[in-house]
Formats: sequence, C-alpha cells, structure tokens
Amino acid sequence: MDILSNTFKRALQDRKPQIGLWAGLCNAYSSEIVAGAGFDWLLIDGEHAPNTLQTTLAQLQSVAAYPVAPVVRPAWNDAVQIKQILDAGAQTILVPMVQSAAEAAAAVAAVRYPPQGIRGVGSALARSSRWNRIPDYLRRANDQMCVLVQIETPLGVEALEDILAVEGVDGAFIGPADLSANMGYLGQPDHPAVVEAIDDAITRIVRSGKAAGILHSSVDRARHYLSLGATFVAVGVDALLLARAAEQLAGQFKDVAAPAASKGPY
Repeated sequence: MDILSNTFKRALQDRKPQIGLWAGLCNAYSSEIVAGAGFDWLLIDGEHAPNTLQTTLAQLQSVAAYPVAPVVRPAWNDAVQIKQILDAGAQTILVPMVQSAAEAAAAVAAVRYPPQGIRGVGSALARSSRWNRIPDYLRRANDQMCVLVQIETPLGVEALEDILAVEGVDGAFIGPADLSANMGYLGQPDHPAVVEAIDDAITRIVRSGKAAGILHSSVDRARHYLSLGATFVAVGVDALLLARAAEQLAGQFKDVAAPAASKGPY
C-alpha cells in the first residue's frame, strides 16, 4: 500500500462526497472506536478540544489501520505547529479563521518544503516519512498535502474568491457558529441572514472548482449542503454523541429532565 498517497485529497478532486465526524475527545481509544464506524474522515480538533501534539499523534496512529482519513485542525494558522502536525503524519489540515488570500497563502507555504514553501526538513525524525523509509518522500510529499481553510467571518466571506484562487488551497470550510457570531448573531447559526450567507458561500466555493465543507448535525441541513455540492461534510461530534446518548439512557431510569436541546449546528 502506498501510504503517501492522499486518498482524501483525491476524493475531493473527484468531487466524491466525504462524510465525516468531529473527534474532540482527545483519546486514541475513542478515536479508534469511531474510525471503524464507516465515516470517510475524522477531524482531530486542536482548536477547541484540548489536544496536544502527543494526543494528536496517538490518534493518527490509532486510526491508521482503518479506511478513514484523518484531518487535523491546528489551534491557529501557525507554521511551527503545522510543521509538527505534518511530521507526526497528518497530510490534511483544516486551518481556522482564514480571512484573506495572504493568510491562505501562508497556510499553503507551511505544508510545503522549499522552494515551494517553508516547511522545515526533518524527515529522519518524522513518522510522516516513516523515518525515511518512504522512497523519495521529500520530493513527493508536497503534492500530497491537502489544505482546507475555514471561512468564519464576514471578511473571509468577502475575500472568498481571492482565497480560493490561492494555488494550493484545496477547499474551504464554512464554520456556522463563528460566522453567525461574527455577523452579529451569536448563538443563532440558523438566523435567516446566516443561512443565506452559508448557502451563498458554499455555492461560490463549488463554482470555483474547489471543495466545499461544513459541520452540521442536522441530517436535513447536512443533506441540503450536499445537494448544493459540498463534498466534505461532517455530521456530528463524538463528545456530543456520547453526552446525548448518556443523558437519554439515564433519563429512562431517573426522573430527571433532559438538558435543553442545543439550537446550534452541532
């Protein structure tokens, strides 16, 4: 098996819908459990979940035996952090809060070796190259990197075409919670103005030929985004699946009111 080939990137290029799950429990055991559930990709979250480089590495190792693509979200668009994540074996990153073509270009540069980028060369110490056991890793790696950028502000939406025009950006992901907050509708991702902005952004991404993505736990909303042409759609969060299932089970035996259902996309 050629472990260097990024099958997730190829699926996006072929416009094959990829259904994903957010992995926020920061644990290799729980990530392995959901890795075998049938999803196409898992998002290992380093922005809002308390993942470290070590817990991210453990999860990359635990899911490697399964036909699921790991996508890692760093805490920020930081070249040093991205370099470490790539050396740990990630090939696809989801970069938060990208608002301009310059920021998108910086993310692309961070995943590529010189002269195309600024990624530091440390393959002898890196799981990504299997400690230099992958033939010609340094020469071949750049083409297998997949850069997905998050559009979460009105500035990002306004600059969307410029961001998508950056060579090396493979797709754009709309973050409903942050976008709604930054539009002035904190906690209202289903506000009509936000819904309209999301639909318009996804349509523009698809029109550009790049991959469009989003996270939404509503089956109807997720199917709607797929119908618009979105190709990487996450449909749930592991922590919330556990929380809601635990509450429902406890509620069958105890006279306790279930927590109010969230109105958010997750």
